[in-house]
Amino acid sequence: MNKEIIASDSSSIVDRPDWDRYFMEIAGVVARRATCMRRRVGAILVKDRRILTTGSGLRHCREAGCLRERLGVPSGERAELCRGLHAEQNAIIQAALHGVPIEGSVLYCTNQPCTMCAKMLVNAGVRRIVFTGSYPDELAMDILGEAGVEIMIFRG
Repeated sequence: MNKEIIASDSSSIVDRPDWDRYFMEIAGVVARRATCMRRRVGAILVKDRRILTTGSGLRHCREAGCLRERLGVPSGERAELCRGLHAEQNAIIQAALHGVPIEGSVLYCTNQPCTMCAKMLVNAGVRRIVFTGSYPDELAMDILGEAGVEIMIFRG
């Protein structure tokens, strides 16, 4: 069973944010750069309170059009038809591209990872995941739990 920690932040606007709030807010800004027409997700990898990667990439749906939208493919299905990558995948790839080790890092993400991303994060050595938005993927949570990845649902 996956260990879930539900957190809430009691800080006011004038207070200094704790580290989880700080990094979740940055993930939210990263999400604003997302190009998917269906879901805007931001993810950052952090280690020792330092941002390792966020991610960037190719021309996406906003420029080229969304094939999944044209074909009426439901959310969560046929991801191979999408021009973009999930934010988590992009953060991992950017780390590899730039030679940034992410083993032992923390992922801050605006959504719960899917199964594919969960498998990649486990194999990349990510030890903790903090996310806000839900995603209907119980298998992903099972995989993360089995691997001993700490999960924190951030409610800020």
